Amino acid sequence: MKRLLLLIGLSSSVAFGQNTITVTKAEYQQLKASGLIDQNASYNFSDLAFPSNIKYAGTMEKNGVCDCMVPLDSTFLLAMQPNDDGSSELINLPFTFDFYGNQYNSLYINNNGNISFVSPYITFTPNPFPDSSYNMIAPFWADVDTRGTYDSLGVFAGDGGSVWYKITPTALIVNWNQVGYFSYHTDLVSTFQLIISNGSDSLVSAGGNVSFCYQDMQWTTGDASSGIGGFGGAPATVGVNVGNGTDFFQVGQFDQGGTTFDGPINMNDGVDFLDGQEIYFNVAGMSTTNTPPLLISSTICDTIDVYTGDTLQKSGNSMDFAFGIMTPETNQTIVTTYNTNAPIGAFSYTTNNIGNQFYNVNATFNAAGVSPGIYTVDFTATDDGFPVGITTQRFTFNVMYSATAGLDENSMNEFSIFPNPTNDKFNISLKAGNSNARLILQDVTGKIMLDQAIQNNQQIDLSNYTNGIYFATIQSNNTVIGVQRVVKK
Repeated sequence: MKRLLLLIGLSSSVAFGQNTITVTKAEYQQLKASGLIDQNASYNFSDLAFPSNIKYAGTMEKNGVCDCMVPLDSTFLLAMQPNDDGSSELINLPFTFDFYGNQYNSLYINNNGNISFVSPYITFTPNPFPDSSYNMIAPFWADVDTRGTYDSLGVFAGDGGSVWYKITPTALIVNWNQVGYFSYHTDLVSTFQLIISNGSDSLVSAGGNVSFCYQDMQWTTGDASSGIGGFGGAPATVGVNVGNGTDFFQVGQFDQGGTTFDGPINMNDGVDFLDGQEIYFNVAGMSTTNTPPLLISSTICDTIDVYTGDTLQKSGNSMDFAFGIMTPETNQTIVTTYNTNAPIGAFSYTTNNIGNQFYNVNATFNAAGVSPGIYTVDFTATDDGFPVGITTQRFTFNVMYSATAGLDENSMNEFSIFPNPTNDKFNISLKAGNSNARLILQDVTGKIMLDQAIQNNQQIDLSNYTNGIYFATIQSNNTVIGVQRVVKK
């Protein structure tokens, strides 16, 4: 122990104001177990073994419908051997990552839930942001331990998880897969992912260049950070931090189970809030200016399927979903707007302000009365910072016909179509009071074949259309009053 204490006084370089100390992994573990780690120093391991191009050899993992997690496969490489507080070797990128105006082409993956660009970090007790000592992007900065467990006889008995990464021409994907926590604990494990890109990769939603993605998050704190059973003590930090004291934002700090969440700087939050969420944002070109609002969602997909049928009742033909909006800066408010090509009333939402900087949005896409097809909703959050920060997310809905519901009696009470089926022409009879009517005729793919104003008892000519099923949506005074199938033989 005398030799170990002497090592604390030795330093070979300074990075972000930290002394850099070189120790073996065994020496480091003795220091950590004894509570003698200097939190103001940076430690290097003299005997750290880097993997030699080890690829993921497990089973393929399938994404869920709205799962932002990129499936692990044989294209992923092991970032580092099972360890506690280790880091990868320097990883070169084939693209330039813009981090608040700082351009980076290489980085380190740190076992403790973050990546860094200037130097590797082994710090296991997280700090809140801003912090002038660290240059990092942290999907979950906490005391990750991937060494696994040992039984009472000292025999290796469990897997502590692994950290994998994949490089594409435009993005880096890092996956902390079912990782345990210090010391040797695997009773609770967490899986989370980080993506950074050049800003043009479709893996990151809304034109951003960073994405955090979470599956089942089960712990927050290691033993050496005053945690007990994986919770309490120093909370895990989620956010980004350039290290200059000004360019940063914090999503939150987590030290307990449950889904409690009230924003980035209020009370510590429940780690289960992160389950299934994606947090995405853009940090390109920013420097000491306003960071646009962050969107937090578990429903970010290429498309969201919604079914419509002849009965078209909301209970069976709607999609309810929720997402969050956060302003990283204090004392800002957010205004929300949206644009959509869907009929009036199909999309609706309510906003609930939770805490000073976090808004919960409950939204519904109601396919009742909506013809099959592809519809988009561009949801925009605008803050009142300087300059104004604007974030827009596109939600895409695929409205598909379901034949399980029978005939649309509600629509037939408002208008009728005859003859149906038809060889070439049909008539539309409108119920009295349905003025300023409009017909929108779509094929089964959602393509609009006809869009025109109509009168009562107007005849529609389908002689130039191919045989098949079409959907006639009737609007009255810009409100959908129903949709019916039209069959051309």
